Amino acid sequence: MEVVAEHINEKFAADAFTQQSGIFDDLYSANTIINYKRERVRNHVLQYLAPGSSLLELNSGTGEDATYFASKGFKVHATDISAGMQERLMQKVQKHNLQAMVTNELCSYTNLDELKNKGPYDLIFSNFAGLNCTGELDKVLASLSPLLKPKGIITLVILPGFCLWETLLVFKGKFRTAFRRFFSSKGRTAHLEGHYFKCWYYNPSYITGRLKGSFDLLSIEGLCTIVPPSYIEGFAEKHPSAYNFLKKQEDKLKGRWPWKYIGDYYIISLRKK
Repeated sequence: MEVVAEHINEKFAADAFTQQSGIFDDLYSANTIINYKRERVRNHVLQYLAPGSSLLELNSGTGEDATYFASKGFKVHATDISAGMQERLMQKVQKHNLQAMVTNELCSYTNLDELKNKGPYDLIFSNFAGLNCTGELDKVLASLSPLLKPKGIITLVILPGFCLWETLLVFKGKFRTAFRRFFSSKGRTAHLEGHYFKCWYYNPSYITGRLKGSFDLLSIEGLCTIVPPSYIEGFAEKHPSAYNFLKKQEDKLKGRWPWKYIGDYYIISLRKK
């Protein structure tokens, strides 16, 4: 029953995003900090890709990243549990004439043993905390190595168990938000446009500990550690000078302790041994 429950939670999260996907695409494209986050993640991935590399994307959503990497000449197999997300993905693929570069498959990241297109791939990628929607991240991590080529890489963007900016919201009286990552080992309820689902938080040590026998750590970067998270709405537009200063500081400190551990997200990459 626990496995079924995890699958249902992932589906609820996917459905919540699917129903708002068109709105989110429009809003996010104009959000300065979200664009900053995407650029940071993409630049992180690009440093590990050779020309002609193949990618497996988990929880690909509406295809923003899949179409980006495909436009750069990389082959992408985009997976998601939501048929609605996959439909929007393929609409973008057709719009940009990327049919030769992007394939798709309806598959949960907790059932990658059932994946039809098993690669192997040069890099496996998951962006913006899609993997935080499962309490079975250990199962997902254990399924990645067979899908990778020798020396293949995984890059994951994960919500950690502590976020500096989020905790500072206690001084604005937002106690629930400030402490929502605390004592969350059994998951915490997340809310999105009328939909509720569980979210788990994982520190980098969780991932490195479970992969240490088969992967070597390449790098960890904090994301929105010094730059405010995107849910602090309008910060970049209201305070452009402060935003540019904070962005420069984060770009300089993103890989240093403690900054790489206390952001809204972290980006972690590991290489298969």
